[in-house]
Amino acid sequence: MIKAPHQQGAAYDGSFLPSVQGLRGIAALSVLMDHFYDMPKAGMYDIPNPGFLPPLWAWLQSVINVGGHGVELFFMISGFLIPASLVRHGSLSRFFYDRVLRIMPVFVVLHLALFAIGPIVGYKFFRGIDLTSYLAIFAANLFFVQDALGLPIAQQNAWTLTYEWAFYIWFALTFSMWRGGGRLLAGPLILLGVACLMHWPITAFFCIGMLFSATGFRISIPGPFGLLTGLACGAALYASLVLFHPFVGLIPGFLLFGMVLAPESGFGKVLSAPALQYVGKISYSLYLVHPFVLFPLQVIGLKLVAVGVDRWLLWAAFIVLGLVMSLVASAISYELIEVRLRRLLDGAIRGMFFRRQIEQSV
Repeated sequence: MIKAPHQQGAAYDGSFLPSVQGLRGIAALSVLMDHFYDMPKAGMYDIPNPGFLPPLWAWLQSVINVGGHGVELFFMISGFLIPASLVRHGSLSRFFYDRVLRIMPVFVVLHLALFAIGPIVGYKFFRGIDLTSYLAIFAANLFFVQDALGLPIAQQNAWTLTYEWAFYIWFALTFSMWRGGGRLLAGPLILLGVACLMHWPITAFFCIGMLFSATGFRISIPGPFGLLTGLACGAALYASLVLFHPFVGLIPGFLLFGMVLAPESGFGKVLSAPALQYVGKISYSLYLVHPFVLFPLQVIGLKLVAVGVDRWLLWAAFIVLGLVMSLVASAISYELIEVRLRRLLDGAIRGMFFRRQIEQSV
């Protein structure tokens, strides 16, 4: 469905913004880049091997290693989109129904695949695990409470979904109570949110998105200078997260996201490029699927380096094959799971609900 462009100067209305989709693509590619650096190193999957990462310049290692902070970009995007989504759906039940259909199909398919294949290939914590521990880890990861229970995380990137779901629940309850007149009840939830910011500082990036969603404020810097300014703010954001504190990163993060949202911004226009639009469209699948694609390539690389194959050759092949295969696998996941399976589940659930209504009315 094609949506009308957002009108500036007002709270975000849920209209489609190409630059936000492009930023999703950048965030997913950023995390992928980080794993191109981390996974070839020794010991990531408890495999006794020296690894096949070649010797890199210290500055290049630092640049690549910040890629994992693409999750903060995802948090800003969620903080921006979720308020409008809640208003658009009009009720908590419809909002959470949509969130479940959006988040869970890809996650659950990968979750089941991991727990079916993991014990066979001896992946991580599956080695020597008993049935009770297996079931406990399975259930804890399925409901995103593995950290709270002190259990291993199964899917490598799914830890961020714990933060996402916590934000969905907190914002939906707080917003509904505040809008419904129960401001005294919303107060403790607001204080809880502040406490979470103090304990988990990266959650503050949700606030940047919420601020822009509520105010309609944008930062428009057109042309090449706007592009360079956006790139500088992005570099400052990543550097702040690594060298200083997440709260320091809020300043360049705020400036960056303001430029992303401005239609005439030079940085926003670059994010609207067709290639980034497609990567942004499949970004959720790309974010979750790529570790599954890279793992067998990692195992092969570790075996080949052990017999003397050049590390530079292996690392280059790992990046090229990993990028191509991750994009292809993510495109398939998007089409089969995010689109077709989601429609199938939605139709089945609505059909069951409709039949139940008919039965009750007879």
